[in-house]
Amino acid sequence: MEIKELVEKIQSTWEQMKAKNDELIETVKKGGHLTQEDKAMLDKMGNRLDELELKLQRQNIVVPGSTVILDEKKLAVKKAFYGFLRKGKTDMDPTERKALVEDTTGEIVVPEDLEAGITRTLPKIAVMRNLSGNRTTIRDRVRRRSMSEVTMGWGKLETGNSAPESDPTPEDDGYMYVEDLYGLAKIGEDELQDNDINLESLITDSFSRARAETEDTAFAIGTGHTYKQPDGVAVDTDINQVNSDTADTVTPDDVLDLEYELPAQYLNGAAFLMHRKTEKVLRMVRTSGDGTHLTGQYLWQPSLLVGQPNSFDGYPIYNQGDMNYPADALAKNDIIFGNFKVGYRVLDRSGMSIQRLNELYAEDGLVGFRAHFRVGGGVIISDAFRALKNNT
Repeated sequence: MEIKELVEKIQSTWEQMKAKNDELIETVKKGGHLTQEDKAMLDKMGNRLDELELKLQRQNIVVPGSTVILDEKKLAVKKAFYGFLRKGKTDMDPTERKALVEDTTGEIVVPEDLEAGITRTLPKIAVMRNLSGNRTTIRDRVRRRSMSEVTMGWGKLETGNSAPESDPTPEDDGYMYVEDLYGLAKIGEDELQDNDINLESLITDSFSRARAETEDTAFAIGTGHTYKQPDGVAVDTDINQVNSDTADTVTPDDVLDLEYELPAQYLNGAAFLMHRKTEKVLRMVRTSGDGTHLTGQYLWQPSLLVGQPNSFDGYPIYNQGDMNYPADALAKNDIIFGNFKVGYRVLDRSGMSIQRLNELYAEDGLVGFRAHFRVGGGVIISDAFRALKNNT
C-alpha cells in the first residue's frame, strides 16, 4: 500500500469513527442506550485505525502534522540488521557492520521495534499470555512475593477505636525464573531480497506464531525451572483441588462446586481454562430435565461479540489445547477456574537475539535463523485459583 493511500485511509477511518462516536453521544443525550452492535462497530474501527498506523510506522514515515523526529541511530541499527539477515555479517560493508549490536555471546540483538512487534502480536494468538498479568524484567529471576491478606476495620481512632492489626509478611520466598526459549526459521534466499517492510512482516509472523504456541503450552502445563520451563498453572501443586463426582466425567455440579470454592475477592475477573472437548460437554447442559427430555436454559452461553469468549454461568471460557479433559481418563486437572490477571504472572526479559546459519540449509536454497527469547511464568497467588481434578 502506498504511503499516500495509507495516510488517506487513516484520515478516512478516523473521520468515520468520530462521526459514529458523535452520533452515539447524541443518542445517549436523548435517553437512548448503546447496543452491543454499536460498541462492536467502534472497536472494529479502532482496531482498523491501529493496524493502519502500525503499517505507517513500519515504513518509518512521520504522520503529517506529527512532531516525532526519527532517531537516525535507530534507523542505522535497523538498516544494518536487515543487511545482516540478507548477507551475513562477513559480507556486510564494514561501516554498516559497525551499527550491528551484539550480545555477550556474539549473537545479533534484534532491533527494539521488531522485538516489540513480535511481543505485541503474541496476546492475539495465545490464550495464557492474554489472560495473565505481565511484567518486564532485566533479571534472570524475580522473587515470588505473595503477601498475606491485610485486615481493615471501621471506626474513628479519636473515639477509642483501635486499628486492626495486620501482618503483611511474605508467604513464599521462592523465585520465578526467566527461561531460554529458542526458535528456528528457514527463509528462502529470494524472500531475503525483498524490501525491509515485507521481510519484517515475515519475521514477525513466523516467530510470533511459533513462540505463542510454545509459550501457551508452558504457561498451562510447563514443568518448571528444574526442566528449564515456566511453571504451568494446571500443574501447580499449591492450587486447591476439587474432585469431580464421577470418574472421567465433568458435570454441571462439578463446575458449580469449583466456582463456589473460589474466594469471593477473586471472582471479579475470573475465567475458566479448559480443553475444547471439556467445553463441548458443558455446552449441552441445561438447567432442568429428566435425563431423556432436556428443558430449561443452557448454562453455557455463546458470545454475542466476535472475538469474545463463550461463557458458563456468566464466566468466560478459554480453550487451551494442552489441558487434560475427562475422556483422557487421567488423574489430572481438567479445569482451572480463577483470576489469572491476579494469580499468574508472565515474565519477559527484553533482548531478543538472532544467529544466522549460513551453510546448514544452503543446498535447499534456504538460510536458517535461530532466535533466542527470554521468558518465564508462574503462579504468584495460588488462592486465586481452584482446579477440578478428574476423580479417576
